[in-house]
Amino acid sequence: MEGLSIEALHQVAAYFQALSEPTRLHILSLLRDGERNVGELAQLCDYTSANISRHLAILSKHGLVARDNRGTSVYYRIADESVYTLCDLVCGSILRQFEERAQTQKAFAETAERAKERR
Repeated sequence: MEGLSIEALHQVAAYFQALSEPTRLHILSLLRDGERNVGELAQLCDYTSANISRHLAILSKHGLVARDNRGTSVYYRIADESVYTLCDLVCGSILRQFEERAQTQKAFAETAERAKERR
């Protein structure tokens, strides 16, 4: 990010903002298996087609998904596979944080239990 203009940093922030919504992450996860239309995504996400369409418009605006018109249906697919590398990196980091917290909590509980036994 070094050397980026304020305008470029705003675009980067908007990209991350597009990824900051759980429904959009769910949509991206579903598209990892292949293209789908709005109706399929709505059914799988348990939302209305209108709601999914709004989320897809945001993802499309930031170049994360692409759309193909086929007759009366519109199919969406991932436009930039690197989003999965980014998401996998973030998920791995979060998992490591959870594991570290779990180890700390376990050590604390064991220490508290030993102190309790000494009483």
